[in-house]
Amino acid sequence: MNNQLKHQGYIGSIEASLEDNCLFGKILFIKALVSYEGKTVAELDAAFREAVDDYLATCLALGQTPEKPCKGSFNVRVGHDLHLAAALEATRKKVTLNDLTRQALSEFLLHHCAKPTPAIG
Repeated sequence: MNNQLKHQGYIGSIEASLEDNCLFGKILFIKALVSYEGKTVAELDAAFREAVDDYLATCLALGQTPEKPCKGSFNVRVGHDLHLAAALEATRKKVTLNDLTRQALSEFLLHHCAKPTPAIG
C-alpha cells in the first residue's frame, strides 16, 4: 500500500480524519507548510497536485527559490565511539567519512527495505 503522493519531485502525506470524514495531508520534507484535503483519494491526489503547483507558482511570483525535499545533507549525532570507529574505518578504506556513510545507508536500504524508493528529481 502506498501511503504517499508524488508530484514534480515533491512527496505528500495521506492522513484521515474520522471526526471530519475527510482525507488530508501536507508536503513532506520542506519547511513551508503546504497542506491539502479531499473527500476521496482521487480528490486528495488532485488537491495535492494543485498545492504543489500553487507552491511553485507562488515561489516564482515572489522571486523565491522553492525548497527541495531533502536537500542532500543532514547532521547525525552518533556519539564519540561510533564516530571514531567510522573515521578509522574510512581512513583504512581510503574514503571520506561521507562516502563511508553514504555506502552504509545505501547497503542498509538495499537489504532492509521491502521496496527501494527511487530517486525523485
